[in-house]
Amino acid sequence: MAASPHSPNSTFRRLRGQHSPAEFAALVRRAAREIGETVSCDARYIGRVESGEIRCPNYAYERVFLHMFPGRALPDLGFSPREAVRGRSAQRDPDPFSTLTSPTPSKESDVLRRAFMAGGSATVAAATLGLTLLGDTRRFPSRAGESEAAAVEDAVRQIRLLDDRHGADALYRRAAEPLRTAYALLDAGATRQSTEDRLHAGAGELAVSVGWLAHDSGRFDDARSHYAEALATARVSGDAGLEAHAFSNMAFLARDCGRSREAVRAAQAGRRAARSLGSPRLLSLLALREAGGWAGLSDRKACEEALTRAHTEFSRGPAGADPEWMSFFGEAELESLESRCWAALGEHARAARHARRAADLQDPHFARNVALYTAELAGDLARAGAPDEAAWAGGRVLDLLTEVHSTRIRAMLSETARTLIPHQRSPRVGAFLTRHAAV
Repeated sequence: MAASPHSPNSTFRRLRGQHSPAEFAALVRRAAREIGETVSCDARYIGRVESGEIRCPNYAYERVFLHMFPGRALPDLGFSPREAVRGRSAQRDPDPFSTLTSPTPSKESDVLRRAFMAGGSATVAAATLGLTLLGDTRRFPSRAGESEAAAVEDAVRQIRLLDDRHGADALYRRAAEPLRTAYALLDAGATRQSTEDRLHAGAGELAVSVGWLAHDSGRFDDARSHYAEALATARVSGDAGLEAHAFSNMAFLARDCGRSREAVRAAQAGRRAARSLGSPRLLSLLALREAGGWAGLSDRKACEEALTRAHTEFSRGPAGADPEWMSFFGEAELESLESRCWAALGEHARAARHARRAADLQDPHFARNVALYTAELAGDLARAGAPDEAAWAGGRVLDLLTEVHSTRIRAMLSETARTLIPHQRSPRVGAFLTRHAAV
């Protein structure tokens, strides 16, 4: 039976089975690639379907769902027939990814959401929100409404999706524009408290996302500023989830900047913020961030204790309280973060085993992470005395860098190339060094 506007879609929930919303979203994206569709499905979208908020998916999602569940029609998946949800002026659109309008949208918010979701190049998609609302006319709604809050949330998802596929370098400067717009909307105020809460959360998550783009493209000072902005937003709005996210990224940045003790403190602060959220996976990630800081301090005992906590929390499995932004955090990322700990402690052969497992486990959808884990593997193999294997892994990274643009990954690969110079007489190593020098 199809779900009503106010009733949960229990049929779709049963079809999800034992998968977490994030895991099921990954299956949806994979099915989309199988039929040549592009959807930015995440845990929040699955939640909106199951809550009954989305009564009927757009045509792209419909094709994907029917591909996943052959022989069924939309009502068999718990959705309302398309004709039953068209033409409603007084109700929320069945899926903002379809018509991308609201009952009373401002011209600017309608345009920006259409442009964001219509695709196009990465830089155009990332720039649209800011350039639409912050043009010469400086036209804002007097008070932000649901469509503006939704536009900020869509911006976060689109930036994450594009980063997963292409890396940060092409996105950072353009993505800063939507961030300024989000805070301008927040400053303008909202029509109701629930909308203002969404704007705070959306602006804060956008600050973290833009901070990550700066981080991954080597702009560490900019990243620190954006993360601090997200943390301030979390503190003002009392958003413990956003606070934990900001501290997680601040710990990551501190480790990359060589400030290991700061990484430990930030991870511990994030753990305190996350303690009441009911997400073991978030606690696992924060324990891994802490372990990385202890490894940087050469404190093996404290590092191993944090790693044990990370595995214990991870083994508890996914939960409904897992944040949407954690869709990237699965077994592959856990293996990668543990690999970096052993590398920092000088155990490169052990690090290579974990990095290899990370690369093998990673969903190809996350092209940036596949390149990252393979670059880690190449570096670990080079330092572990396996130059030919390192050169092979380095060649795979070069293949991926035709699609992925990440200063951080390129820097890692350059360090591996320098480590391999003494082995350049090996044909495989020589070929890799020549190719690396050319690009």
